[in-house]
Amino acid sequence: MKILSVPLIREADAYTIQHEPIEEIDLMERAASACFQWLEEYLSHDQNIMIFCGTGNNGGDGLAIARMLRQSGFRAVVFLLNGPEKMSSSCRINYERMQAITPEKPMQPTQEMHGFEDGRVQVLSPSGSLPAIDKSAVVIDAIFGSGLSRSPEGFSAEVIRHINSGGARVVAIDVPSGLFCDTTTRAEKDHSVIKADYTLTFSPPKLAFFFPENDIFAGDWQLLDIGISQDFIDSAPVKNFVTDQLHLRQILRKRNKYAHKGNFGHTLLIAGSSGKMGAAVLAARACLRSGSGLVTVHIPKSGVSILQTAVPEAMVSIDPDDHIFTALPDLSAYTSIAIGPGIGTSEKSATALKLLIQNSTIPILFDADAINLLSENKTWLGFIPGGSLFTPHPREFERMAGKSSNDFDRNNIQREFSMKHQCYIVLKGAHTAITTPDGRCFFNPTGNPGMATGGTGDVLTGIIAGLTAQHYTATESCILGVYLHGLSGDLAASELGFEALIASDIIVNLGKSFQTLYGKF
Repeated sequence: MKILSVPLIREADAYTIQHEPIEEIDLMERAASACFQWLEEYLSHDQNIMIFCGTGNNGGDGLAIARMLRQSGFRAVVFLLNGPEKMSSSCRINYERMQAITPEKPMQPTQEMHGFEDGRVQVLSPSGSLPAIDKSAVVIDAIFGSGLSRSPEGFSAEVIRHINSGGARVVAIDVPSGLFCDTTTRAEKDHSVIKADYTLTFSPPKLAFFFPENDIFAGDWQLLDIGISQDFIDSAPVKNFVTDQLHLRQILRKRNKYAHKGNFGHTLLIAGSSGKMGAAVLAARACLRSGSGLVTVHIPKSGVSILQTAVPEAMVSIDPDDHIFTALPDLSAYTSIAIGPGIGTSEKSATALKLLIQNSTIPILFDADAINLLSENKTWLGFIPGGSLFTPHPREFERMAGKSSNDFDRNNIQREFSMKHQCYIVLKGAHTAITTPDGRCFFNPTGNPGMATGGTGDVLTGIIAGLTAQHYTATESCILGVYLHGLSGDLAASELGFEALIASDIIVNLGKSFQTLYGKF
């Protein structure tokens, strides 16, 4: 699925209006109906619903939603920022439609809300007082939406701050008012942005929703399909994508009846050290569960009994050192090489890593301590095999590629790093971002907070390495591996909850994740 910038979204709307064809007011009605259907499921008829509307098309969405709520018996009242004379044409039509309906169920009056019980549109002005917001109410934000080019100022900023301080649950329509979609909002000093609990946004999604810095504003965002032209979306030139099951089902390869283990590659995992053999065990088990035909784990002598007991399906290559990684095995037999989980950062391990970079004829997957060692020896980055992969968490990436001022900046640095070094970066997080040597970025939709626990990164390394061994391309290995990793975590969380989830649970559910993609589960 493509992520479109705000200018492209505007073009997509216009293209849909022209080529479907459909009137702008009817497309707005379609968007409002999609929001209403979600709200109808989650709201109670006993709740007071306060809808704050601007005078642009986002305000028109809010007015249409208010009309639908009122006509369905909900207690909804609209507060309009500025007078009707400043409205867009579609917003004005919905204003007139809202004014024309007969209230069927008044707001539950309170002393503070006296005068708003009839549900009609109330115009707010800088000279008047703002309505009191009860914590039991639900606030719907339809003030600005997407396309904001500057920070809210004056009265609109005051209203936004008033909503945020009210303590009620907030639902934003399309985009929380004040949030920039294509650039950081955090860079703006004293910026007023709605802090929504839920955002009902219209497909295709906006880039801002995929960065941690905006979680406080967007909350739990829901993507609603309002029928924007797929022809336009398909032809739109973009560099940002969201991974989806349809795409993954197209790249997932079904196995031939007469296949044997030699058809599915041989993975070399260089992992583990004294006290950190669990990392090697998790990576090896995940690699096997992801389908690698053979898995060899290179470990120090002290870890042999642990590895062969915990993962009998894996073979062992034994380092001459008792405790750490210091030497390379023969690399000629392997179709995939991954290094890093639990190896430590000793000087001997650094020297051996340098030899691996110099001697490998295939791309290498660098994780964890391998990334930390490269961060201390950045000149080596110029010699990594083309098409290599990195799976850092944000701090590891910062040490390797440099600091960033915000999440948008970090995403640009990540993209530039992939292009400069012709490598793949899997930057782990709530929406893991995968950048490719051609400058594309894929955001992952699966996963949950329960996966924020030790060992889950080792599992991801094993999965991606196992897929690479089977001759999936690097792009396919990354997006498929990250998606399966997150989906397995979601299946585990549905059974165990977030707190009880551990890394091994992800491995246990990998089979179900594959079956889900195949359509068998």
